[in-house]
Amino acid sequence: MTAFASLPPVPVGTPARDELAVLQEIHDVLAGERFALLTGAGLSTDSGIPDYRGPGAAPRAPMTYQEFIGEADNRRRYWARNHIGWSHLRRADPNDGHAAVVRLERRGLLTGLITQNVDRLHEDAGSVNVVDLHGRFDQVVCLACHRRYSRTLLAGVLEELNPGFLERALSGGVVEMAPDADATVEDAALIESFVVAHCPACGGTLKPDFVYFGENVPKDRVERSYAMVDEAGALLVAGSSLTVMSGLRFARHAAKHGKPVVIINRGQTRGDELATVKLDAGVSEALTWLADELPPR
Repeated sequence: MTAFASLPPVPVGTPARDELAVLQEIHDVLAGERFALLTGAGLSTDSGIPDYRGPGAAPRAPMTYQEFIGEADNRRRYWARNHIGWSHLRRADPNDGHAAVVRLERRGLLTGLITQNVDRLHEDAGSVNVVDLHGRFDQVVCLACHRRYSRTLLAGVLEELNPGFLERALSGGVVEMAPDADATVEDAALIESFVVAHCPACGGTLKPDFVYFGENVPKDRVERSYAMVDEAGALLVAGSSLTVMSGLRFARHAAKHGKPVVIINRGQTRGDELATVKLDAGVSEALTWLADELPPR
């Protein structure tokens, strides 16, 4: 048993039910089942990566795909901000929640893991059967020739093209950081001076290898994710507000087919009405408790 039992009651559903009681209810729903797991940005907050829409998250207006490809100035602004964000997020390590997911997988409890996060922390922790639904921030892709390159390699190129940029940007103060490594910076002149790198093979436009707002999730990822849900006896959603349809559709799919939907997230989600059980609590602590208490398959 973890320290969860000593936590003060947190209202969930009705004021009389505390977190441990709801966790026990979740345990009873999932025990004896193999389940699919869908994770979102709320799982990575304990690794120092900010959430998009959790309680206290700053309002964000992410750049759309159409904006990115439409204007060279937009691409300059994006890559300048991304270069700063990458320098921070690449240092993030998996947290206890990621470790708990690995234990759930190794004990045979998961049909698969679908993550909306691009930070690759699940893989860093040791998870194997993972669909990176929105892509991965450790790669970039050329929109012309479709070659892929390491983001670490690109960081070195950007350093050569923009010597001293990071030092000046960080001394000026980063206002906010987003989970996709987009950083807001106050110094507009510094951003305007940024030199963008191009594909070394064809000179084409480079883009982070993840799904922008306004882009569709690749069909093969969606099909593989549906297969994980179809194989499962239940769906567990951890750390996602389910605001975007790319994740919500799997909760709707599970509910439509009579599978229990369990949601663990701080604050409301767009899928709350679909939930068999909803826990408003920290994701890492809840997953650790479940990994300790659920019997292996």
